[in-house]
Amino acid sequence: MSDAPTIGVLALQGDVREHVAALAGVGADARPVRRPAELDAVDGLVVPGGESTTISKLVDIFEMREPIDKRIAGGMPVYGSCAGMIMLAGEVLDGRPDQRGFAGIEMTVRRNAFGRQVDSFEAPVHIAGVEGGPFHAVFIRAPWVERVGADVQVLGRVTDGSAGDRIVAVRQGNLLATSFHPELTGDLRLHRYFVDLVRAA
Repeated sequence: MSDAPTIGVLALQGDVREHVAALAGVGADARPVRRPAELDAVDGLVVPGGESTTISKLVDIFEMREPIDKRIAGGMPVYGSCAGMIMLAGEVLDGRPDQRGFAGIEMTVRRNAFGRQVDSFEAPVHIAGVEGGPFHAVFIRAPWVERVGADVQVLGRVTDGSAGDRIVAVRQGNLLATSFHPELTGDLRLHRYFVDLVRAA
C-alpha cells in the first residue's frame, strides 16, 4: 500500500461527497464504492450518515452485504458516522424488524436517540487519542450507544445538556464509529485518525 491509502465511501445513500472530500483533504485516495469489484480495490471503507434502514436495503440490492461482511472479518478498517454507526452495531434498538447491519462492533445503539430532525444539535465532544481540543460535533437524528462489549473502546461522550454522558464515539479494533457528522464541519481530524488507522492496518 502506498502512503496514500485507497479508501472507499459506501455510495448508496447519504453524505458521500462530503466524506470523499474530507478523506482527500487528509491525503487519502478517496472514491465512491457501489459494487463488490470497487470494494476489492480499497484498503478501508467509510459508511456515511444517511438513513440506516434505506442503506440496509440498498446494501442487499447492490449485493454488497456479503463482500463487506467478509472484508470486515478479514480486518479491513471501517468508519461509520451516524447511520454508519448503526450499520456497524451488533444490536440496534428502535430499528425496523427487517433492518440488518454488518454487526462489526459489539455495542447496542438506539436509533434517533437524540430525537427527530428538529432536535438536531451541536455540542463539543472530546475524542480520546485526537489532539487539538474538542470536536464541534453536529448531531442530526443521531443514535447513541447504550452498551459496549469488553473489547470496545469508548472514545467520546456528550457532556452537555439532558443527554450528558451518552457515548457517541467508539472503536473496536479496526472499526471506528461516531454518532455525529465530522464531514459536515471542515474539521478533518477524525478523517486523519481513520486514514492513520488504515495505514497501520
